[in-house]
Amino acid sequence: MKAIIQTGGKQYWISEGEELNIELPAHQPNTKDTLLQINEVLYVGEGQMKQVGQPFVAGASVELECLSEIKTPKVIAFKFKRRKGYHRTVGHRQKLLRVKVKKIHLPV
Repeated sequence: MKAIIQTGGKQYWISEGEELNIELPAHQPNTKDTLLQINEVLYVGEGQMKQVGQPFVAGASVELECLSEIKTPKVIAFKFKRRKGYHRTVGHRQKLLRVKVKKIHLPV
């Protein structure tokens, strides 16, 4: 079973049992082993059975198990203006959620 889901403004090609990193949702789960339900499914397919949404497949959903919260490597933004004595350094680390695809629910 394969699916394409949309979360955090990005699309992911997934299958059951696969682990992936997604952007931390606004309604972030606060505990480990929490299930997260994604209803924005763009495509569901297995063998000859395929369904493409317009934009989403009605009734399809994906269950994700939250494994851990991680951070990406630090990105440094350095600005300066030559001969003016101006320089500024800003760092950023994106928070991600490590999840495992538990079940892809087909539309009824």
